[in-house]
Amino acid sequence: MAKRVGILGSTGSIGTQALEVIAGHPDEFSVTFLTARNNVDLLIRQALEFVPQYVVVSREEKYSEVKDALSALPTKVLSGADKLVEVVQIDELDIVLTALVGFSGLLPTIRALEAGRNIALANKETLVVAGELITSLAHKNGCSIFPVDSEHSAIFQCLVGEQENPIEKIFLTASGGPFRGMSAGQLMKVSISDALNHPNWCMGNKVTIDSASLMNKGLEAIEARWLFNLAPDQIDVVVHPQSIIHSMVQFHDGSIKAQLGIPDMRLPIQYALGYPTRLENGFKRFSFTDYPQLTFEQPDRGVFRNLALAFSAMDSGGNMPCIMNAANEIAVEAFLSEKLAFYRMPDIIEQAMQKLSFIRHPGLDDYLQTDAEARRFAENLI
Repeated sequence: MAKRVGILGSTGSIGTQALEVIAGHPDEFSVTFLTARNNVDLLIRQALEFVPQYVVVSREEKYSEVKDALSALPTKVLSGADKLVEVVQIDELDIVLTALVGFSGLLPTIRALEAGRNIALANKETLVVAGELITSLAHKNGCSIFPVDSEHSAIFQCLVGEQENPIEKIFLTASGGPFRGMSAGQLMKVSISDALNHPNWCMGNKVTIDSASLMNKGLEAIEARWLFNLAPDQIDVVVHPQSIIHSMVQFHDGSIKAQLGIPDMRLPIQYALGYPTRLENGFKRFSFTDYPQLTFEQPDRGVFRNLALAFSAMDSGGNMPCIMNAANEIAVEAFLSEKLAFYRMPDIIEQAMQKLSFIRHPGLDDYLQTDAEARRFAENLI
């Protein structure tokens, strides 16, 4: 039978590429639900093509527009953010692709795991904020979490067949973003368009800004800590401008395995949805002659302070990554709204981490309260 897939955030970059993968393998996958917040025109087009059982539009004022457009389909249209946590629990579902942006992905992922659903995880913030809770739920309910981020997919692929071999260290590769090599003084002058001009990847605005500040790599380090049961000192970051090696694993004998490929998110999406099968595709193939040099360098954590803050949050544990993540989301939003300079974002995050209450062993309510408090604190600073 075809694997039944639900997509949280089907109109974003990951969601649209996932549907490309599904369209290329109609015998392997079917679509159970699609969700979106704002882009209802694209959501409608997607529903007309894939005819899911359910469509959820988070903004209730958009419900009538979507309902009318899909009236000829058997698809049931739902509205409201609360419906996201309901649709992930339906029976006709094998795997949920969580492609929501930021903290919004946490509660739907929790409810999906509680219902025994496997997760294809593209929402790194879920593990950043509540990694211990999420991994515990997955273990308790016999669920698998398949990473979609290219770096974590690379680590996952390198570990296949290595179950008995201890990991010494992993290396998460970073392109360095559009500001690689810049000084702190140069960062004071960058614009929104500069920050959104990523050299290698095409992503949503929030992820692209996080990549430019290297916060994205910090979030990925925390995510990797939970995905692969690692200690913070087993995780390293290396800048690799060509973005061909997506990450590496070093085993306790010193051997290193790396996963290579051209920058294309459809491949890790396909691997996560199709696992353990590697499905054929017509994606462009990597050629060594196109990349005669692969180079590496250390990131400058003094200039790109967000990376250092993320590792500090990971070392602290508890609700500190939640504080950091919430403050970062507010800072990125303010930067994109021209309310905050790029170089000031780490200041907002650092102050939130210093001032807000630390909880060593938080529960779900603590995470929700911490997130709300950190957002208010950051907004007041801005």
